[in-house]
Amino acid sequence: MNRIDRVSAILIQLQSKKVVRAQQIADRFNISLRTVYRDIRSLEEAGIPLSGEAGVGYSIMDGYRLPPVMFTREEAIAFLTAEKLVEKLTDDTNSRNYQSAMYKIRSVLRSSEKDLLEQIDSQVEVLKGNRQQRQEGNYTESILKAIAGKKIIRINYFSYYRRQSNERLVDPAGIFHLDHYWHLIGYCLMRNAYRDFRFDRISSLHITDQPATRQHPPLKEYIAGKFVERQLHPVTIAVDEHAFSHVGEQKYYMGFVSETQKGPEIEMSFMSPSLDGFARWFVVIADHARIIAPEALRDKVKALVKHIASRL
Repeated sequence: MNRIDRVSAILIQLQSKKVVRAQQIADRFNISLRTVYRDIRSLEEAGIPLSGEAGVGYSIMDGYRLPPVMFTREEAIAFLTAEKLVEKLTDDTNSRNYQSAMYKIRSVLRSSEKDLLEQIDSQVEVLKGNRQQRQEGNYTESILKAIAGKKIIRINYFSYYRRQSNERLVDPAGIFHLDHYWHLIGYCLMRNAYRDFRFDRISSLHITDQPATRQHPPLKEYIAGKFVERQLHPVTIAVDEHAFSHVGEQKYYMGFVSETQKGPEIEMSFMSPSLDGFARWFVVIADHARIIAPEALRDKVKALVKHIASRL
């Protein structure tokens, strides 16, 4: 990226947030802090009313506005792709709000970009979203509203382990999407600990007037810690080349890492969270595959096959 484009992009970044730290700009463009300071000085010399405070960051004076930003073709395509994802992977309310925002974005696009989106709109689809699941609970907007307003939420939640529903007061920390399901991470006032609540198990959700005072860790840190704590088991199997296509997308749910062609076989490596679960999946392809390691997995598959045979 040349300097003119970078300085323009920095100006857009400064307009996107109330305060932007110099380190955030440096990280985004992979430049030194010294270069950031020089680019900021260029914006000030161009008449942009900026204010900066050491240790805090830069901000643009309230009331200052620039003409509408023109998007590139690549950015326009990214908007369209995001619209398809939001439509299928979030609740109906959030989808409608995003669609409304997209009309505003399309309105400032050049005619060539509008024509481009018209041409490719029917060529982009997201098929993994579960429409029925989405309609079970439109909670995304309410949860994010509670987080922004620092309010406690009251939910009625079905515990899969206890096989019963109960009411919980939760201080919401954030939401994330994994394996076709949305999850709420929050501090449960009943358990006095952080808990993971799946949207499809929430039967009702209400924002209370009770203030949320807890300072939550960034959601990325919580999720990273959660999955680091899970013990992962290295697994290596070999699958006959002619049957490899039958493995399909399920390999990703088993902790797939890599695959290598070795003669008439494909050697596959995994980091599996559960050898029991992996054993059950392996049985499906066992007539065209073999276990290289670990021995514990081989024993589990043998025991499973023996049990299956006893029930036939």
